[in-house]
Amino acid sequence: MQYVTINIMEEPSPKRRRSEDGYEESPPRRRQILRSPPNASPQYRLAERPARRSYSRADGADDSEDALDHRFYRDRRSTESPSPSELHARRSLTPPLPEKPTQLRYRQKLVLKGHKKGISAVKFSPDGRWIASCSADATIKIWDSKTGKLEHTLEGHLAGISAISWSPDSKILASGSDDKSIRLWDVATGQAHPVPLLGHHNYIYSLAFSPKGNMLVSGSYDEAVFLWDVRAAKVMRSLPAHSDPVGGVDFVRDGTLIVSCASDGLIRVWDTATGQCLRTLVHEDNAPVTSVYFSPNGKYVLAWTLDSCIRLWNYVEGKGRCVKTYQGHTNKKYSISGAFGVYGYPPYQYAFVASGSEDKTIVLWDVGSKNVMQRLEGHVGVVLGVDTHPIEPVIVSGGADCTVRIWRSD
Repeated sequence: MQYVTINIMEEPSPKRRRSEDGYEESPPRRRQILRSPPNASPQYRLAERPARRSYSRADGADDSEDALDHRFYRDRRSTESPSPSELHARRSLTPPLPEKPTQLRYRQKLVLKGHKKGISAVKFSPDGRWIASCSADATIKIWDSKTGKLEHTLEGHLAGISAISWSPDSKILASGSDDKSIRLWDVATGQAHPVPLLGHHNYIYSLAFSPKGNMLVSGSYDEAVFLWDVRAAKVMRSLPAHSDPVGGVDFVRDGTLIVSCASDGLIRVWDTATGQCLRTLVHEDNAPVTSVYFSPNGKYVLAWTLDSCIRLWNYVEGKGRCVKTYQGHTNKKYSISGAFGVYGYPPYQYAFVASGSEDKTIVLWDVGSKNVMQRLEGHVGVVLGVDTHPIEPVIVSGGADCTVRIWRSD
């Protein structure tokens, strides 16, 4: 095992890389820190949470492509066995199922400029009205998602910003910075709440609001995961999460679980109420994990790793297992993230995964087949953040070229 000594006081933010023209791009999260072997998970039972949906972006995230496809088809089975003549009549009257698309047709529609340094993350508001982007220039910008008009520039952090998260009602935006603080912003006025959330001892890398909006979870370079009471602006619980910097955190759809990941190669699932670790997921390659999200139906975890892979984990069954691996993008140095999306038309809808890449593209995979359905080209630098619109076929991306780009499906 190789040990590397890290001098945090002398090292520039690990979310920044100095470029040739002088400004700092965002953000390499290269981890070459002492890794600890995977710890044995406590043996707790994990109840599977049924999905309630009008549609679910990740309902296709099953162990097989066939299972994925059939989830989006109506169940035409009868409780009684039909006669051969009835079967023949049904087959002649039932229209054939539409062929599943093999390609997506997103096109670049808008290029939004204004940030002076690399963009670390972009997020649609839950109501789909706004886009938030955060940057190494220590600002956050709020854009109209339809027109691209700049609505607000939020200033107040003293260092670059790596993480943002919307409250469920789209009224509050949380931001985490290298100045070790978390700030809450009123989106309507563009003003920061007077009391920042203080407690982390190093750069803040990831944030997520709970589904009810009363809690916030944060992950930091100080290796800790904090659970915050939003109203009181105080830490409710500190989770002894990892032995390396925490790259990603997220809440499950009902708020009862938290997932975290780190460059120690571990993904951990926590009970929100007790703070107990329910699962520890680790791949045999033990690559650093930089981002992690629950699927919208709450049954899977999607994780980005620095071996140019995105893995879908079934954390409910047994000790957890990797059921899909998506490849085709480049991710060796930077913390890159993405999102789930849907394509097709009701009732025939399917799920896809969208991700940025170090080769300046955005890659879209079908969740079930793992096939690359489209590569979006337009950025002239590493694409660090990608998000999908909650309702419409729209994707937003941001990266080291300081631009926010909006893509719409034809």
